[in-house]
Amino acid sequence: MGLFSFTQEIAMDLGTANSIIIHNDKIVVDEPSVVAIENKTDKLLAVGTMAHQMEGKEPPGIRTIRPLRDGVIADFNAAEQMIRGMVKMVNSRRRWFTPSLRMVVCIPSGSTEVEIRAVRDSSEHAGGRDVYMIYEPMAAALGIGLDVEAPDGNMIVDIGGGSTEIAVISLGGIVSNKSIRIAGNDLTADIQEHMGRVHNLKVGTTMAEQIKINVGSALPVLEDAPEPYIVTGPNRMTSLPMEVPVTYEEISHCIDKTITKMENAILAALEQTPPELYADIVHNGIYLAGGGALLRGLAKRLTDKIRIEFKVADDPLHAVAKGTGVALKNINRFSFLIR
Repeated sequence: MGLFSFTQEIAMDLGTANSIIIHNDKIVVDEPSVVAIENKTDKLLAVGTMAHQMEGKEPPGIRTIRPLRDGVIADFNAAEQMIRGMVKMVNSRRRWFTPSLRMVVCIPSGSTEVEIRAVRDSSEHAGGRDVYMIYEPMAAALGIGLDVEAPDGNMIVDIGGGSTEIAVISLGGIVSNKSIRIAGNDLTADIQEHMGRVHNLKVGTTMAEQIKINVGSALPVLEDAPEPYIVTGPNRMTSLPMEVPVTYEEISHCIDKTITKMENAILAALEQTPPELYADIVHNGIYLAGGGALLRGLAKRLTDKIRIEFKVADDPLHAVAKGTGVALKNINRFSFLIR
């Protein structure tokens, strides 16, 4: 009997852009949150990277879906298929039996009861027997290595693909939080709109994402400036091919408004913070996690604006997933997990 484990424990960071699964303290799945489905039969064709490669290139018989929008489930059926497909990746070597699943799943701190139920139902339909949920900022704090149960104030800003989660954590709970549906995808949309308006160049989401990764910047002046990025695409008027070099200064101006909205949300969360915790935050600094934390110059811009030091987590992309993994190991200890 000792040869088989009948309960399998996995931690899942269900993100708008990427989903990550941790099993036995290791990241075993790190894939884009996309599924490809056949139109006639609703059969799952691909999940993750394979589905992402089909995005924007699919023939009429196939559709690609991103099941999460703004951090919450927008397409229930596709979300269930995606979770099931990703859990299968973990169990790809087990052919004989499927163990029952104990899962800890991440949810945005501003989730409504309906949104929480959608995550629970999708997880249960995908095979989860025991499903626990944890708020993203709390998971990010655990992933960064903070002692969330201490009587000390810590502030986390988690900039994901669909939502930015801002929370002040103390004594194992979220004291004040602000969850805004403005994040990495909005920066990508800004770049797409800018390329069309200024350069008359038609750019897809994937290309806009590449521009953001290569020359995205929150500041118009950087010390180690990236080289201009060459973008190839069709002219919007003539459909003839164009090549446009894009600089980081140009991108910093086009995403400025969205970053200002994030700054205002951080200030609003600080306004709601009790004075004793505010003093702790000024002393400890504010931690940045999520893919958005990788944007060049963002920490410096926020530090200059808010006058509190912003620190980027060691591995911002995986901070939330790692924290979910820590919560999975301490299910009985942590009272803030939602059953």
